[in-house]
Amino acid sequence: MKGQWGLILGLLAAIIIAIFAVINVDGVRVNYLFGTAEWPLILVILGSVLMGAVIAGALGTVRIYQLRSELKRLKSTNGLAENQKQDQSENDLNKAANSSSITKEVPSSVSSIEKTHKEN
Repeated sequence: MKGQWGLILGLLAAIIIAIFAVINVDGVRVNYLFGTAEWPLILVILGSVLMGAVIAGALGTVRIYQLRSELKRLKSTNGLAENQKQDQSENDLNKAANSSSITKEVPSSVSSIEKTHKEN
């Protein structure tokens, strides 16, 4: 749906620019740094729109490249954090397993002490 709205707005903008350019077909003087020229206004308008689109596209491409490199950096940082978290949870599980085996041994030794105490 989002792509359809973009297409509709793009077509609408193209129609408005085309109508505006067709209405203004008079010749205009374009001053360059090194001279002047007489061009139809339609070419000046369409050239300006095209140049604006190229500049906007170039800036958008640069921004996309920046965001992709930042995303790649964040993914690698996140991967390192996930590995550290997994290592920490494994260490915690190992500590818990070791402490539970120690507590299991303590009651058996206590019961053997109780048996020897009862015998005396």
